[in-house]
Amino acid sequence: MSDALVANLLSPAVLFFALGLVAALVRSELKFPEALYSALTIYLLVAIGFKGGVALAEAGLGRVWLPALAAIGLGAFIPLWTYPVLRWGGRMAAVDAAAIAAHYGSVSAVTFLAATNYLAAIGRPYESHAVALLAVMESPAILVGVVLGKRAGGGPPVPLGLVVREALFGRSIFLLLGALVVGALCGPDGMEKVGPFFVTPFQGVLALFLLEMGLVAGRRLEDLRRVGPFLLAFGIVAPALNGALGVAVGTAAGLSAGGAMLLGVLAASASYIAAPAAVRLALPEANPTLSLTAALAITFPFNLTVGIPLCDAFARLLQP
Repeated sequence: MSDALVANLLSPAVLFFALGLVAALVRSELKFPEALYSALTIYLLVAIGFKGGVALAEAGLGRVWLPALAAIGLGAFIPLWTYPVLRWGGRMAAVDAAAIAAHYGSVSAVTFLAATNYLAAIGRPYESHAVALLAVMESPAILVGVVLGKRAGGGPPVPLGLVVREALFGRSIFLLLGALVVGALCGPDGMEKVGPFFVTPFQGVLALFLLEMGLVAGRRLEDLRRVGPFLLAFGIVAPALNGALGVAVGTAAGLSAGGAMLLGVLAASASYIAAPAAVRLALPEANPTLSLTAALAITFPFNLTVGIPLCDAFARLLQP
């Protein structure tokens, strides 16, 4: 595991993230224009979804339905156990506990990408249609988290249809699912036509995106003083437990060691794109500093450096 950990820490993705983190800490003037950040996000989501759709067309629904159901179940279950821990263990307001639970049940596409890069670097195969699991795990957790917050009386009433619409058709989920459908309809022939755009520049775009993520995470490090030691511990322990659970569920669903590791990484990750938008709409009284700092300044760096190799080690333990 030590060699794999070193390889992960020296990967371009992690090093560019670290570069952005250092730039924020030394208060560099480095700053990404908002339009560029949005463009990078759109590119990554469309590329991920399209490639996953092509892989889905090649694999067929027969190989995907059981892991997909497992992923949906994971996405719905994680907020159910994290909410009471945050609510009573962390003594948080109910609406804040529900908002954080929604973030942790939802997923991070960039963490997933870092995990696929890790597997490619160590030469471990995985199911190419695993990106479909990324697509189906986003919404269930957001819906469960919002329901928990509403039952606790968080904020003014918001129509359930509006919440469902934001959870299913927010920008990131819409792009991911839409590109997945397009890729499934186009198949390998479509990939041949757009591959030079969606495949060749992908790693470079990811590096730029992670540089920006490092900047954002570095600026939020000061917020750690406000979130307290409990949330700091939660941001490390929860992804480790969720990752182990995801690997076990993926193994039971018939995924290979690489595929189970990816499902574990998805379960371990926390959303900082889709969930914040939906939660802001449905639970406006929730404090976004708590959820975003935990997801982006604690859990994301932990997963990027340590969590991914941990999930891989557990997957190899279950499937030697």
